[in-house]
Amino acid sequence: MDIKNITNQVKFYLKKYGLFKTIKKCFVVVKNKEYIKHEYPYGSYIDWFKPNELFDKQVAEQRKHKFKNNPKISIVVPMYNTPKNFFEELVDSCIRQSYTNWELCLADGSPEENKELRKIYSKDKRIKYKFLGKNEGISGNTNEALKMVTGDYIALLDHDDLLSDYALYFVVECINNHPDVEFMYSDEDKINEKGDRYDAYFKPDFAPDTLRCQNYICHFSIFKKELMDKLEGFRSKYDGAQDYDIFLRMSEITEPSKIRHIPRILYHWRVHSESTAKLDSNAKNYAFDNGVVAIQDHINRLGLKGKVTPGEVGGTYRTDYEVIGNPKVSIIIPNKDGKDILEVCIKSLLEKTTYTNYEIVIVENNSTSKEIFKYYTELEKNEKIKVVKYPETGFNYPAIINYGVRNSDGEYVVQLNNDTELITPNWLELMLGFCQRKDVGGVGVKLYYPDNTIQHAGIIVGLGGVAGHRFKEVPKGGHGYFAKESMIEDLSAVTAACIMNPRSVYEEVGYMDEGFAVAFNDVDFCLKIREKGYLIVYNPFVEFKHYESKSRGTENTPEKIKRFQGEIARFKERWQDFLDEGDPYYNINLSLDTEQYHIKAIEVDYSKNN
Repeated sequence: MDIKNITNQVKFYLKKYGLFKTIKKCFVVVKNKEYIKHEYPYGSYIDWFKPNELFDKQVAEQRKHKFKNNPKISIVVPMYNTPKNFFEELVDSCIRQSYTNWELCLADGSPEENKELRKIYSKDKRIKYKFLGKNEGISGNTNEALKMVTGDYIALLDHDDLLSDYALYFVVECINNHPDVEFMYSDEDKINEKGDRYDAYFKPDFAPDTLRCQNYICHFSIFKKELMDKLEGFRSKYDGAQDYDIFLRMSEITEPSKIRHIPRILYHWRVHSESTAKLDSNAKNYAFDNGVVAIQDHINRLGLKGKVTPGEVGGTYRTDYEVIGNPKVSIIIPNKDGKDILEVCIKSLLEKTTYTNYEIVIVENNSTSKEIFKYYTELEKNEKIKVVKYPETGFNYPAIINYGVRNSDGEYVVQLNNDTELITPNWLELMLGFCQRKDVGGVGVKLYYPDNTIQHAGIIVGLGGVAGHRFKEVPKGGHGYFAKESMIEDLSAVTAACIMNPRSVYEEVGYMDEGFAVAFNDVDFCLKIREKGYLIVYNPFVEFKHYESKSRGTENTPEKIKRFQGEIARFKERWQDFLDEGDPYYNINLSLDTEQYHIKAIEVDYSKNN
């Protein structure tokens, strides 16, 4: 990280926390010889505990509950030189479960049997222990534990981690509410050797591209027994990333509707010197290396042509898909006057773009300056550029875009604001690679303000009441919540300031809705695409500067305010059920009042996620 990026992070911290806390933080950073990491104010996990953590009274009530279906849950744990204190805490966390129909299957590959553990695993008749006599590796040891299973569902757990007392209760609740479920996973936090809990990861619902970028599922994860049988256990080739491999293989044979995310903290990931949970630890770099192999093999099995490499942050990955053939791309740019603004955009495209089969369609919208028409004449000397005149008066963004699409002939279409400047030369290749997949309906990018802070890193539907951009003002090179701004992810929407779609998608969804003249037309467009079953992918490795809305202005007149409020009402009328249910790529435990993934400090209504 260079000095400029450090300076940006200090500025961000100063703006959010004030001078005193910033100075204090700088002393901590210098003392620990580390950069400011993702310290952006998520909200307080401690504040979340009181209204949302279940305590003894609620757990006692769960013990009295009678489910219609009471499946046996087999908790599978591979062991190797397991510390006694960690093991005892793990066993006790199982024994304390408010749901009682479970078994704990332990396969110990330690070089010598630890007799001190016998008293611990003998505490409960539901615990099965097998000393293997040799170490089969983490995959082999887990497979030995699988041989002991007699349950209906199989839960994965590490030998040094902990379950919440109510973990199995909510798993069984999910099974009862969704009888066809084949795979489940929960949110998680970390726990240190002092017992302090922190760094809660409130996860999205199942998202294939997010999974290919990060093993965000991890634990606590539960397989239906029949599904695990089809997967035929774990593979030693991927040791260190064996869970990652089996999750990827699971996603290949399980319908997404049969994968359920339980948005509760059911799992506590132990942080110690040998754990991959340890921040900035190099203890298990081999796990990250094998993660690359697991994803690459997964991509190959799917018949996709792509290359997997490590991501920007440890434990994340990047997949770049090959462009198949040489399809034409139409870049649609609406414009009114603003010759200097448009010139920056066009110059960056012509000078930097490495893909050659594209056209630029400028949709002229009622300009009045002589200089812009003179510039158009110059531009049209380039065979890649044409200018078409929008026939109506006034500004209606989706109508202008629809007109541009109908006056273009590319197989793929890019909407691009005139107030953008290209940073990434191979942007069209990177977007096409995703957009050519049959399951993808749109691809978005990362946009920066002129001061190198984030303007757009994807959209959360429901943010601010309707929709909003994630991670606004996070400095370039800095990281927000779990570095998600740097990860390829499936999202519900991305901005139309730069989005690529197959032309066929426009036709399938009926083009953009011209009833949203200025605001929310892109979100509505993306949700219509999602409604058809396609994915919307955010690719942070395509970057633009965005001199936001300079050519259109702000909502500062009574007429504009009235129009804006009308579009909010129109959006809510159409998508109220989606807003009520919540964005599946966000999390019910996260606040809708900020772009920074703050944790809610109020009681969360989980009923709609059941």
